Amino acid sequence: MSYDALLATLVRDRLASRLVHRDIDAFASQDDEGARESVRTRLGWLGAPVDMAARLDEVTSAADAARADGLVHVYLLGMGGSSLCAEVLRDVAARPAARGGLTVLDTTDERTIRDATESMRPGRSLFIVASKSGSTIEVSSLERHFWSALTDAGVKNPGHHFIAITDPGTGLASEASAKGYRHVFLNPADIGGRYSALSLFGLVPAALMGIDIRALLTSAAQVAAHCTEDTAMNPGLSLGAFLGEQANKGRDKLTLLVPPSLAPLGIWIEQLVAESTGKRGRGILPVVGEPIGKPAEYGRDRMFVALLTGDSDVRVAARKIEEAGFPMLRIETSPADLGAEFYRWEFATAVAGAVIGVNPFDEPNVREAKQRTQAQLDGRRATGTFHLDPPFEKGPGYSRREHRPDTPDPAAGSHRYLAILDYLPFETRRPEVIERMRGALRQRTRIATTYGVGPRYLHSTGQYHKGGPNTGMFLLITAADASATPVPGTDYTFSALKYAQALGDFDALAAAGREVIHYHLEDPTADFSAELEKVALGLG
Repeated sequence: MSYDALLATLVRDRLASRLVHRDIDAFASQDDEGARESVRTRLGWLGAPVDMAARLDEVTSAADAARADGLVHVYLLGMGGSSLCAEVLRDVAARPAARGGLTVLDTTDERTIRDATESMRPGRSLFIVASKSGSTIEVSSLERHFWSALTDAGVKNPGHHFIAITDPGTGLASEASAKGYRHVFLNPADIGGRYSALSLFGLVPAALMGIDIRALLTSAAQVAAHCTEDTAMNPGLSLGAFLGEQANKGRDKLTLLVPPSLAPLGIWIEQLVAESTGKRGRGILPVVGEPIGKPAEYGRDRMFVALLTGDSDVRVAARKIEEAGFPMLRIETSPADLGAEFYRWEFATAVAGAVIGVNPFDEPNVREAKQRTQAQLDGRRATGTFHLDPPFEKGPGYSRREHRPDTPDPAAGSHRYLAILDYLPFETRRPEVIERMRGALRQRTRIATTYGVGPRYLHSTGQYHKGGPNTGMFLLITAADASATPVPGTDYTFSALKYAQALGDFDALAAAGREVIHYHLEDPTADFSAELEKVALGLG
């Protein structure tokens, strides 16, 4: 079916208005009560641009009070949907002077946590503990660490420096009240994490950065009003139809062409689309952060969406790529339209899920990686060591193990992609290295590459890796840490937790029949960026 024919069918079937009116039959069959419940309890985002207006006074008052108390260095402790939106808002919408005031910690990386702790000014620091479930292991570990750090620094009332954002009735909500947090924001329970950009998870950090959150909601409400319409001009419906139609034709690598002013939006789109659609052996894989190449460098499994802001290099590149025969959808936008883009992409992702035949509101494979991480930690507690199956093979400066399925998926063919899963200690120059490396790999092989920082990607593309098409090749790289910081209240360090998460994901990928290679670099003084580039280019 062509794009125009599909869009006409969706208009005729009133998919947009059915979605707006919470018609769950568009996403789950009558005889699958579990799926129906997951849809029924995840549609609150549809009304967020209007509904959240009633919470603006609460949010702005809390932000004003924090600033009045001199708490101007904000640390956001969150993962996935609880942190990505705030990062986008900081890098796109905040005034340059305010961007340094928000540090997003969505990590268990020793080096990053140590650096944040050592540079922290305890008396002027505010911590946002953001978790929908209230039990996210990374978030709870970071909360314990920084609470202890404030106590060790002589802060008499640590609770005065903490804010929580969570669902009603969670353990975090109870703990925050018991520990005397300065504010506990209870988000509507029917808003899923990756659809929470326009909820309190996005609005509270935005307000603390001085962003006009009323304007953000107004921008979103304008697009939301158009998304109720059963017409081909519906911005969310038309984008969702394009994504779904191309994926159904095998062009499932959604390559985003984004100007520098909107580049941070890509990581948020990546999580939303990959985690929502990657299941039941289907899905749409966003390709984000890849340098723009010549048309001849791309495989025919690509579709393109170009975000256009005035006259830019992206506009020229989009024209050349479309002239070469690739499917292309253009979106005219600007950084001022960030609220509108959040809503457009949320609506489009729900539509795309309906088109390709998956439930866009659950994440069935995310829990498995968490369980396998816990199993690794439990095994270490019982035996004193982590369990590696298959075991490592020693190399010069590294250990290596791999899982290659006995029966590779014959349907993979030219649709293959390489996912680089980076659990290395943070290095500031790595983004430049990764961009150069991905460009070289594409030029050599024409395959799409993705890049995920662990454990952050587990809450994003991790669902697609295990639940989407079995076309991925996974390069997972870990390294020895130079330090080991205990997680208060546990018997492990952040270094051990991060390593357990990497091992747990290897186990989950292998159990799903994926092809995965794990390198562990053993020298904590090594140039990890250079080693990563050498290993990845060697595979290409």
